[in-house]
Amino acid sequence: MERLTPGLLLIILLGGLVGGGIVLLVVALRGKEIQPPAPVRKVKLVQRLGRQTMFGIGAGVLILALTQWPVAAIGGGLLVAAWPMLFGGAKAEREAIARLEGLASWTESLRDTIAGAVGLEQAIPATVYAASPSIQPQLRLLADRLRIRVAMPEALQRFADDLDDPSADLIVASLILNSRLRGPGLRQVLGSLADSARAELDMRQRVFAGRASTRRSVQIVAGVSLGFMALLAVFNRDYVEPYAEPVGQLVLIVVFALYGLGFVWMRKLSNIETPDRFLVTSSSPAAEKERA
Repeated sequence: MERLTPGLLLIILLGGLVGGGIVLLVVALRGKEIQPPAPVRKVKLVQRLGRQTMFGIGAGVLILALTQWPVAAIGGGLLVAAWPMLFGGAKAEREAIARLEGLASWTESLRDTIAGAVGLEQAIPATVYAASPSIQPQLRLLADRLRIRVAMPEALQRFADDLDDPSADLIVASLILNSRLRGPGLRQVLGSLADSARAELDMRQRVFAGRASTRRSVQIVAGVSLGFMALLAVFNRDYVEPYAEPVGQLVLIVVFALYGLGFVWMRKLSNIETPDRFLVTSSSPAAEKERA
């Protein structure tokens, strides 16, 4: 069989660039309405994906120039573009731990503020500015809603939707019940919830520390194996000459597919399973995930 000609490689490259440009243009023209704070995370994800997509396209062009293998260029570009999603679990875990720690600290602050014979409507805005940055945007929205006379149960429900965290649902549910029933004992309940959040925080920190070495080992194995393949393709062309044939490119598709499935599987194993939220509404992020 004949090798892929430079003219065919150029046509494939130009086709990929034109297709990627059309996709980016459609995404830019469609736009998206921003409704913080949950969509804020989506906007950050879109921005990150846009940056990673450009990195992936650049990596694909470089691989195509070095190896003249379209399949390798596409596979390498996709791997670079999806790298944060496949190997970026540490950042997501750190954010979840920081949010849980912020919730625990805010619950303790709210408990101490209520102890001074201050009502819930006055205690919540008073704790905003000393709150952790991980939950402060959501707390600011909660205080703003209370300021414009949104009912306390509704404002708290929307606050729970903004946080979109099962640990927050326990705390917010207690506040909603107290705002409706106006019963005593809220300070003691908040103290117990803060202790529970601290215990969960300690457990998740220990799990995160235990998984750090495993995650690093996975990244090293992936980097060494892919780097070895790249070095062979660049510096030992005779050894990998069969992959330049069309049949060899088909074999590479199978190899890259197996690698991709392995990376996705390892990513799934590294995820922390958290309980589902119970304080959900039809418009909450958790309900949207279930419908999807």
